[in-house]
Amino acid sequence: MKIISSIEELRDQLRGQLRTAFVPTMGNLHEGHLSLMRLARRHGDPVVASIFVNRLQFGPNEDFEKYPRTFQADVEKLEKEGVYVLFAPTEKDLYPEPQEYRVQPPNDLGDILEGEFRPGFFNGVSTVVLKLFSCVQPKVAVFGKKDYQQLMIIRNMAKQFALPTEIIAAETFRADDGLALSSRNGYLSSTERAEAPSLYQVLNQVADQVRSGRTDISEIENQAMQSLSKRQWQADYVAVRKRVDLQAPSEEDLANKEALVVLSAAKLGNTRLIDNLEI
Repeated sequence: MKIISSIEELRDQLRGQLRTAFVPTMGNLHEGHLSLMRLARRHGDPVVASIFVNRLQFGPNEDFEKYPRTFQADVEKLEKEGVYVLFAPTEKDLYPEPQEYRVQPPNDLGDILEGEFRPGFFNGVSTVVLKLFSCVQPKVAVFGKKDYQQLMIIRNMAKQFALPTEIIAAETFRADDGLALSSRNGYLSSTERAEAPSLYQVLNQVADQVRSGRTDISEIENQAMQSLSKRQWQADYVAVRKRVDLQAPSEEDLANKEALVVLSAAKLGNTRLIDNLEI
C-alpha cells in the first residue's frame, strides 16, 4: 500500500485509473470502516482510502483536538484489506490556504436534525468531501448509512454538481448487541458501553409502533425521548422522517406507506452517539 500526502503525487499515482473506488475516513478505523473497504472493492479497482481529521466540520466546543488518531494501527488494517493507496494529507496539504470557498447544503436538509444541533457541520463535511473527490477523482465512493443525513447530503451534492462519482451506501455495521460501530464508542466507560445498545432498541420500538399503524408520530417521538431520559441519556432528537428528503411525514404519506426512517442523536455521559433505522 502506498501512503501519499500530497495532492500532486496522488494524482500522478492514480493517472489513467478509470474505476477507482474511494472510501474517505477520519481514521481510528474499526470493523465498520473495513467493511466499507470490502464493499468498495466489489464496485471498483483500485481501492483508495483517505484519513483526514477535518477541522472544518468541528464546532468550537467539539472534540477536534481529542479526536482519536491511531495512524499506525489504521495503516496495518488497511494493508490487510489490500487497499492500494492511502491518501493521508496534512492540513497544509489539503488546505494550503484558508478554505474560503465552501459548499452550503440547502437549509431544508442541512439545517435540520444533525444540522440543527451542529451548526456548520454539513458545510464542513460537504466542502472536504468535494475537495477529496477532486483529488482522487473516483468512479465510486462508499459512505455508511449510520451517518444517514450525511449520506443523503453527499449523494445530492454529487448529483447537483454532476460529479462523475457514484455514491454507494453501506449498511450500518453493528456489534453483536446492536450498537452501531463508531470511533466515538471508544469514549464510553464500561458501564456506558453496556447501556449504549439501548439507543438502537429504542429505535426498534419506534419502528415497530409505526409499522403497527400508529399515526401519532409526535407522540411516538416524545415517548422515545422520555424513554431515553429515564435511562440517563440526553437526547437531542428522535425523529421519524421520510427517507426521500428527511422531512416529517404527513398523514397522507403515512396512509400511502411512504418509506420512512427513524433517526436519533443522544448523549450518554459525555459521548454523543447517533443511529438510525429504516422503517
